[in-house]
Amino acid sequence: MTDHVKFLNTYYKKDVFLTSGRKVPRTGGIIIAQADSKEELEQIMNEDPFCKHGLAEVAITEFLNSQMHPAFKKMMKENFTQ
Repeated sequence: MTDHVKFLNTYYKKDVFLTSGRKVPRTGGIIIAQADSKEELEQIMNEDPFCKHGLAEVAITEFLNSQMHPAFKKMMKENFTQ
């Protein structure tokens, strides 16, 4: 778990991961991420110790965001625009 948390922190610092957490019931987890391509995100996820050791499988679902809460939109604009 320690190595997995280090992995998460690495990509939070790189502004790739936006939020993450356990599923309920605890059958895995979810990461909301932003990347330039699905292939880039697949490469990143292959670095996850859970994946490297066969403890987890990754399913990436791409989507185009069409709506968001105004507070979230403000936060995204303030933190992720250059």
